[in-house]
Amino acid sequence: MSDLTTRIDSAVRYIREQTDALPQMALILGSGLGDFAHTLEEAIVISFSDIPGFPVPTVEGHAGAFVIGKHKGKTVAALSGRVHYYEGLSQREITIPVRVLAKLGVKTVLLTNAAGGINLEFSSGALMLIRDHINYSGQNPLIGPNLEAFGPRFPDMTDLYTKQLRETLKSVTQKAGIHLEEGVYTMYSGPSYETPAEIHMLRGFGADAVGMSTVPEAIAARHSGMRVIGISCITNMAAGVLDQPLSHEEVVETALRVKDTFICVVSLAIQHFA
Repeated sequence: MSDLTTRIDSAVRYIREQTDALPQMALILGSGLGDFAHTLEEAIVISFSDIPGFPVPTVEGHAGAFVIGKHKGKTVAALSGRVHYYEGLSQREITIPVRVLAKLGVKTVLLTNAAGGINLEFSSGALMLIRDHINYSGQNPLIGPNLEAFGPRFPDMTDLYTKQLRETLKSVTQKAGIHLEEGVYTMYSGPSYETPAEIHMLRGFGADAVGMSTVPEAIAARHSGMRVIGISCITNMAAGVLDQPLSHEEVVETALRVKDTFICVVSLAIQHFA
């Protein structure tokens, strides 16, 4: 048994000792978006640092709490915060939480992030449904021995961000009076923000938003047989779009500003997919 498999199994056993709840859907909540986890009822809250083998985030805005509770009668798991590739761990390690969710029986995962807007028609505070991604991180969470218990050596990524779920969520949010942008998300490794030249290049590639997360988790989730939904909160316009510097404080502030709309979208997703 590999060290990675041992860490996954240890984490699953520990969580099972804390609760026998069986969530069918999970949320991984990005920078400034973790407050949704606090809205869950009958919640069991477990610190990442208490879970054996679990990676622990070090970035402001990422609480590092594994929460299982109910939202309008639906049992869900919510990860408030995540570990990023730039924090120094491999992509295989930072996707341990995704593998744990799969072993807990989760069938659908909603990935959220704060992202920089590349599409010039977007504005700060917009919510973008991820249609597809470009992995520009230089790595992949599946590099190394294949975890046969989860999926095949060469998994298909054609419908990674499940089209049926995207169409349903666009329909129900529109009925609720919420507009979702839709586009292609690109992952850079970080932690430095991208340069204006890099953003210009990515726009030519067809990218609509850029960030430092989500892609490894989406790949691992797909490899594990889960359905994937991705939502980016456009917390700032990317480098070179506006004549101003970028800051993490702006990212967190904008995420908080659109918190109510974001919570409504996540609530609708849970009602229809959990």
